[in-house]
Amino acid sequence: MKRTNYFIEGLQGAGKSTFVQRLSEYLSDYKVFREGDYSPVELAWCAYVTEEQYHHVLSDYPSIKEEIKAKTFTEGEREIICYTQILTDIPDFHKNLEKFEIYNGNLDRESFEKVIFERFQRWDGEGQIFECSIFQNIIENQMLYFMMSDEEILDFYKRLKNILGNKKYKIIYLDVEDISGGIDVIRKERSDDQGNELWFPLMIRYLEESPCGKAHALTGLEGLLVHLEHRRNLERRIIDEIFRENVIVVRAKDYRWEDVVELLNMFQ
Repeated sequence: MKRTNYFIEGLQGAGKSTFVQRLSEYLSDYKVFREGDYSPVELAWCAYVTEEQYHHVLSDYPSIKEEIKAKTFTEGEREIICYTQILTDIPDFHKNLEKFEIYNGNLDRESFEKVIFERFQRWDGEGQIFECSIFQNIIENQMLYFMMSDEEILDFYKRLKNILGNKKYKIIYLDVEDISGGIDVIRKERSDDQGNELWFPLMIRYLEESPCGKAHALTGLEGLLVHLEHRRNLERRIIDEIFRENVIVVRAKDYRWEDVVELLNMFQ
């Protein structure tokens, strides 16, 4: 019998990375896919390029050509470059490769959905752990760049649920009640040794420069909190109306690991 797969979801600051680490230590024989890894379902922090575009990338960066090849995976007529795993001081390398992601409005809505659905359709894994591969990156793109309505996003997830069909999986949702407090924590955690914030300015720029951010004047911390509250409420609806039987809800950063283990043992 196939082992259950786990998708760890929740807002920024929910503690997903920490939870994934604990879960991977408990389920030590499971394969873990974190953001930026080559994943069978997710493409966050990966460039999704044609063969022609790939050859252009190699010719543009000859000094790290072998490093790029080592972090590239072929899927049909596409090459997937895990570019954030390539360490280099070459100016704008990561910024230029980011343009080839499927997110941030780089693909139109129809093409974006086609990529997502086809990858989940092909996926037939077991004993795998995924970090934010169903909600976060997909929903952020839908809300901020496509400016889809809640009902349109719900319809997308109904179709995704049908594609997943009888695949063996559970979504562990780390539910954040205090969104502001969670952001405060992550701002401190993702700062350098001198206390300079690294994550927060990038997140604010991402929000403010998105079509939704501009249209609704979502700026600074206040705008971020408005957006994340909307997203949390939407994710709760998706769970309640679509994925209820496939979800384990855990209070973010306020759970007993022993209780989590007891739940996990029910699905192995």
